[in-house]
Amino acid sequence: MSTYESDLLRLLEARGHLHQITDAKALDALAKKKVVTGYVGFDPTAASLHIGNLASIMLLRRLQQSGHRPIVIMGGGTAKVGDPSGKDETRQMLTDERLASNIASIKGSFERVLRFDDSESGAVLINNDDWLSKLGYIELLRDVGPHFTINRMLSFDSVKTRLDREQPLSFLEFNYMIMQAYDYLVLAREYDCQLQLGGSDQWGNIVNGIELNRRIDGREVYGFTAPLITRADGAKMGKSVDGAVWLNEEQLPGYDFWQYWRNTDDRDVGKFLRLFTDVSLDEIARLEALEGAEINDAKVILANEVTKLVRGEDAAKAAETTARDTFTQGGAGEDLPALSVGSSGMRLGAALTEIGFTASNKEAKRKIAEGAVKIEGDTILDPGYVVVAHEGDALKLSLGKKKHGLITR
Repeated sequence: MSTYESDLLRLLEARGHLHQITDAKALDALAKKKVVTGYVGFDPTAASLHIGNLASIMLLRRLQQSGHRPIVIMGGGTAKVGDPSGKDETRQMLTDERLASNIASIKGSFERVLRFDDSESGAVLINNDDWLSKLGYIELLRDVGPHFTINRMLSFDSVKTRLDREQPLSFLEFNYMIMQAYDYLVLAREYDCQLQLGGSDQWGNIVNGIELNRRIDGREVYGFTAPLITRADGAKMGKSVDGAVWLNEEQLPGYDFWQYWRNTDDRDVGKFLRLFTDVSLDEIARLEALEGAEINDAKVILANEVTKLVRGEDAAKAAETTARDTFTQGGAGEDLPALSVGSSGMRLGAALTEIGFTASNKEAKRKIAEGAVKIEGDTILDPGYVVVAHEGDALKLSLGKKKHGLITR
């Protein structure tokens, strides 16, 4: 039985999103009394967000589902500095043009998951470059600087970790936490924003913003963090063997996105259904209790629901159809990744790397030698084998049991 009275904290707790709250009792009372505006920041350092970011996007979805107003902050300003949290090295500097391009590319991910309108709980998307780039350096030092002590800044994990490992932490990055705290001050003043949400690694940055609001404006605002999402095997959520699991279709085909969720460890099915879907808690309890081959039905539901949420219903249906054609019927679904090898064909090792199944030709040769590579169901052991497709034909290329693609002319 939840100890919370507000729909917001009850929902966040029930779905597994809750890790820390700065003043749970006060936030609970506030959320029960009025529409609360809350925000999450996302730095546009790539053309797509990945599923590690999806956990934070879902916090905003839960906020909206509870009748409150979510703000998406695109960190066009903070991304010029770089968040040192969880990083071992300085971020690559991005140009204004690249940041603008990334923001335009990322917007669609939010528009699928959140409702943007003029209603009381309609989502808002803002770029913090709108105020950070106009902020004078002397103004920042004078008005904000006195509220930060070097002693306290050095105590945060994001800074301590880099220093303990004797890895460089630039003065540029050192200012990130000040800029993020200033974001909260601006949002509280201009949007009556009283809640910042984020992953557990953002706790220090969030607390800084809360204290800055209290010291400069005497305003009480709150912070909420979700737990770091890890898989049952201990790996950090958001990564696969082949790299990041991107939310955008341009960075990761729909079938590969769907298949990532379909391959979820049995032990994670219930947790991921709670965190990343709107499936009812009663239904999730039934699904996660399934055993043996039946748990695969729950994984298909997970893959369909997340893909539908992030990519749309058509993408989910296409991916499921491809999976059924590929695995159940032994055929080759239309949604599989495809590689054209031209009229002269391509060496098998090169084809594996080109289609993205292996990271290098060296890895491809090893997989071939292990007997893990098949064409049309036949195991190929010769790394020099040339794959040739006839006009109008599509050969099914498989690496292991989970990676399948089409070779065309």
